Amino acid sequence: MKRSLINELEVIFVKKASRYLALALTGLMITALAACGAPKEEAKTYVIYSDNAFAPFEYLDEATGKHVGLDMDIMAAIAEDQGFAYEMNNVGFDPAMGAVDSGQADGMIAGMTITEERKLKYDFSDGYFVDGQIMAVAADSTIATLEDLRGQNVAAKIGTMSTQYVESIADEYELTISYYEDSPTMYAAVAQGNSAACFEDRAVVGWAIESNGIALKTVGDVIEPREYGFAVKKGTSPELIEMFNAGLQNLKDSGKYDEILAQYGY
Repeated sequence: MKRSLINELEVIFVKKASRYLALALTGLMITALAACGAPKEEAKTYVIYSDNAFAPFEYLDEATGKHVGLDMDIMAAIAEDQGFAYEMNNVGFDPAMGAVDSGQADGMIAGMTITEERKLKYDFSDGYFVDGQIMAVAADSTIATLEDLRGQNVAAKIGTMSTQYVESIADEYELTISYYEDSPTMYAAVAQGNSAACFEDRAVVGWAIESNGIALKTVGDVIEPREYGFAVKKGTSPELIEMFNAGLQNLKDSGKYDEILAQYGY
C-alpha cells in the first residue's frame, strides 16, 4: 500500500516537472523568436545642406548635373571614413543656414567661416580650410584701395562674411550696397559696371577668375583670414560634429586631405 502511494506520487511529480519544463522551454523559445523577429533600428541618414555656386567648394558640374567641389569631396570622404549616410542638398548659402535654423537640415558645409557671432547659433567642427576676404573689381578698373572706393556702390552676397565686412565699412567710406543671392550674379554686377567692387573669399573669386574667365581682378590684401567649419544648429547632433572631426583628422593623417586640396590647386 505504501509502495503504491509512493509510485503515484512519483508519477505526479514527474508530470508536474515535465509540465514546468515544457512551459519554461516554450517561454525561452518565444523570447528567442521575438528577439530574432524584432525590427532593427535603421541607421540614420543625415540631411546636409550647402551652397550651390561657390566654386571651388561647391558648384554645378554641367556634364553630370551634380554639384561637386572641395566641400563635397571632404564631406564624402569623412562620411566614408566614419561609416554614416547623408543626403546633400545644394540650395544656396542663406537658404542652407535657414534650413539648419529650422531643423530641416542636420548640418551644413558651405565654406562657412567660423565666427564668435555664428557660434551663438551654431556648433562648429574643427576648421578644415583657412581663407579671408579680398576686394574684386572689374578687370579694367583703376580702383586699388578702399579710399578709391569711396562713395561707390558695392555688390555683396547675402548672409556671408563679405556682406558683414562691407556693412562694417559702409559709413566710413560712404558706400551703398546692392545685395545678391549668389556669387556669379554678384560677379556679373561688378564686371558689367553696376557695382564698383565686391568682396569675396580669396579662394573663391580667384577660382572664378582663373577657371571661369570672369572679367575681374583682385586688389589689396586678404582681410581677416579665418577657418571654415562644418556647422549644426547649436545643441543638436553632437555625434555628427564628433564624426566630422574624427574623420577630418583621419583624412589628414592618411594624406587624403592634402590629395583633395591638391585637386583644387591648394
